Amino acid sequence: MKNAQPHNKARPSAPNSLNSSALNKFTGTDNPRHLRALHALLVSPQPRESIDSRAGCSNGPDLIADLRRRGLDLPCERTPCIDRDGLEIKRGIYYLSDRDRRRVRAWLKTRNR
Repeated sequence: MKNAQPHNKARPSAPNSLNSSALNKFTGTDNPRHLRALHALLVSPQPRESIDSRAGCSNGPDLIADLRRRGLDLPCERTPCIDRDGLEIKRGIYYLSDRDRRRVRAWLKTRNR
């Protein structure tokens, strides 16, 4: 392809590419899938498959990206595990940072009023 863009490995990841004002406050959500995912994440860290299942979606990473655009960090830790073929892979586990937990709880207080 003559017009193919070179792959730039120095490109920032999704959470870091957001502007700083978006990271200062969680704007909340009324989306039932977001609410189910947040509930699961408040209970414990969740792998992508669990986000899909619990939120009722088929693209957990897109749902997480949407929550990040709304002001959450939602880090993803890559942990080793064995897949069904016996190969070692790195599985992504999403979790709420301490700051995320404070943001979500503060938002829930205002939402429940």
